[in-house]
Amino acid sequence: MSCGDPHKTDCHEVLAEVYLYLDLECAQERRELIRHHLDECGPCLREYGIEQEVRALVARCCGNESAPDELRERLRVRLSEIVVFEGSESRELAD
Repeated sequence: MSCGDPHKTDCHEVLAEVYLYLDLECAQERRELIRHHLDECGPCLREYGIEQEVRALVARCCGNESAPDELRERLRVRLSEIVVFEGSESRELAD
């Protein structure tokens, strides 16, 4: 996904790291770059809003339960693969 506008941080990078951002699992400097990008990029902000709603729904349904670290890592890897794959498909179609 890309909005077509140039940004300091690429849209694909932001969306690939949105879960780390939401979980407060990236460095403060990286959080600031992502936050700045989300502030100026409507398409990414909409995508982030969707992700935030999903997390809120899961939190309401699961209460205070936490997923095992191994599961969380597998999900992060898989989601990252999906974002990268979708991004490369989009680039191939544009060529």
